[in-house]
Amino acid sequence: MTPVFEFDNTYARELEGLFVAWRGEEVPDPQILCLNRTLAQELKLDADALATEAGAKILSGTVSPEGAAPLAMAYAGHQFGGFAPALGDGRALLLGEVVDRQGVRRDIHLKGSGRTPFSRTGDGKAPLGPVLREYLVAEAMHALDIPTSRALSATTTGEQIRRHGPTPGAVLARVATSHIRVGTFQFFASRGDDEKLKRLADYTIKRLRPDLQAHENPYLGLLQHVRETQAELIARWMLVGFVHGVMNTDNTTIAGETIDYGPCAFVDGYDPRAVFSSIDHRGRYAYANQPAIGQWNLARFAECLIDLINPDDSDNAIELATQELDAFPAHYEHHWLAGMRAKLGIQTEHAEDKALADDLLDLMHQNKTDFTSLFRALADVVQGNHTELEALIPDAASRDSWLSRYVSRCADEAESPAIRAAAMNQVNPLYIPRNHNVEAALADAEAGDLTLYNALFEAVTDPFEPRDSFDRFEGPAPPEFGRFTTFCGT
Repeated sequence: MTPVFEFDNTYARELEGLFVAWRGEEVPDPQILCLNRTLAQELKLDADALATEAGAKILSGTVSPEGAAPLAMAYAGHQFGGFAPALGDGRALLLGEVVDRQGVRRDIHLKGSGRTPFSRTGDGKAPLGPVLREYLVAEAMHALDIPTSRALSATTTGEQIRRHGPTPGAVLARVATSHIRVGTFQFFASRGDDEKLKRLADYTIKRLRPDLQAHENPYLGLLQHVRETQAELIARWMLVGFVHGVMNTDNTTIAGETIDYGPCAFVDGYDPRAVFSSIDHRGRYAYANQPAIGQWNLARFAECLIDLINPDDSDNAIELATQELDAFPAHYEHHWLAGMRAKLGIQTEHAEDKALADDLLDLMHQNKTDFTSLFRALADVVQGNHTELEALIPDAASRDSWLSRYVSRCADEAESPAIRAAAMNQVNPLYIPRNHNVEAALADAEAGDLTLYNALFEAVTDPFEPRDSFDRFEGPAPPEFGRFTTFCGT
């Protein structure tokens, strides 16, 4: 049984010169380890056919299915603040595009499929651990209603690749609304290639926001779109304690989806300075810095669009773009505060709500309180049970001072305690991909045992409903776990 893909590859058809046509490397023994049957159905794919030997060859990049147009995308990017003019898909391929059951066009992308013209000194491969990590975290983010690339499959290749030692190779098939990035625009803007830049912008508008074609200034409208999607995305990260870890412009998608889960992590004890990446020595991408970095990345995108926003008057274009950039913090705060009200169980808007939320975070920081557990405990508080909160914040004086304000604020609304608590527990997860659980699950998986990985996957992809069998996934890491470090480019 051979999988059939209904490809309609507009990127390959309409953007010649913005990519290199390429094929994945043949691997000795492709075997599908994880297959997202629900996502396959959304994409109008036959999951049973994907699970066959023929499917494994396709999802590993060994064989290109009929209708595919595999290509390595060209892009540049600011990496930790320094500009790299030529990056591109160094170990990935855009296999093709399909239109899903909702009429949405989506990329199918292979990560770890071998060397491309953009690989530089890399081998183009991906180790099993990081592939399974992205598969799990991406689907957990989707379950948390955070815009993200999705994971279709994880396929082992039957080969050993070298990192810090030999490790099993694997390929991730991921799905996104688009893989166009700020860095894609930077690639052509930095070369002064106005024709390709305009073609890319027109294509992006037609694909992601066709309504902007009727906009008075469609390129300014595109900047506004990216400002809004990034402001909302980063707010959602912050509301679950997510640290992306590598917010380079080549990882900032125009569609506003989270992409690249290599050095990401979730905070346990709340710390606005939390950094996990082994190479982020100065904390550029620390948890609390993410909104400011989002604005900085948006500025780099705006620079690419100046001659399109007003080709006759660059001063006017800069003024218009600057207005949109200056508006980013307010748009971010709007999304963050709306989400924080939901986490606190507050339905209406009062002027003091931001101070109430900020003071809670300060209290959590002082007490090294577990971020995820705290918000679940507040659902107990609104029903009169303070036991868990008292354990999480032992500083009674500060805790009770904030608590009296919170209880008073909730009393301003007519919602019953039970209804309020139920609503809170639908936005505050009980299970997230906690770092110590992910590492333990990946260690077992690399040794050939997926039992823990599958259980963790089940928990984090249904993160709000308590289940006794998943008690072990609820709490923060034990002290002996130590400081957690993530790595780029693995």
